[in-house]
Amino acid sequence: MSVRGEILATLRPPPGDRHGPLAPMMLALTIVTGVVDAVSYLKLGHVFVANMTGNIVFLGFGLAGASGLSIPASLAAVGSFMLGAGLGGLLAARAGAHRGHLLRMACATQAALIVLALLVSLAAGVPLHTGARYALIVPLALAMGVQNAAAQSLSIPELTTTVLTKTLTGIASEARLFGGRGSQAGRRSLAVAMMLLGALAGGLLVLNVSIAAPLVLAGALVAAVAGAAHVLGRSGAPWTKA
Repeated sequence: MSVRGEILATLRPPPGDRHGPLAPMMLALTIVTGVVDAVSYLKLGHVFVANMTGNIVFLGFGLAGASGLSIPASLAAVGSFMLGAGLGGLLAARAGAHRGHLLRMACATQAALIVLALLVSLAAGVPLHTGARYALIVPLALAMGVQNAAAQSLSIPELTTTVLTKTLTGIASEARLFGGRGSQAGRRSLAVAMMLLGALAGGLLVLNVSIAAPLVLAGALVAAVAGAAHVLGRSGAPWTKA
């Protein structure tokens, strides 16, 4: 399949696709990742709530004595993310073999946590004090842990929603320019583009409007995915079965 064909098939899966509408929903959640990491990195003290690889590296830099980085903030993000991932695992067990139910429950939980962070951002003053920063880091990292665990359970090829290192490696290592088959280049490129779009949107909103603005966008996207999973998951179509 051509790159253009892969992109179109990812955005609008053909009838009978074994993953049904899950691919475009995963792309929406990939945008969410970029949005919330823009908030956390730009306003919460150079920490990520979705990109845990970055936090581990920041933790190492902080232990080495680098300035501008917070060891406690990195630890709080990693710990909260792992707790959220554990919660995502519980939701996966509760959903059983129904992927639509899993995505609906995970996104509903994630949306509630983002709303909590939104309320904190509205109540907090500007600039944010230390307590407010942690009150935002924790629910956002919890939310992204839930999302990551759900994405892992759903296992949609090339759409992890949070990790792009493997995606970029695949684009380059399997490129026809280097003798590869060029497989999944369209889908992989879409994942990269959605993360970039989310980071751009989140950055513009948090720098030019407020911290609350990107959280509203993230919450709306997650709520939309939860609604879509609820409606489409009632069909009992083959894609709903793990």
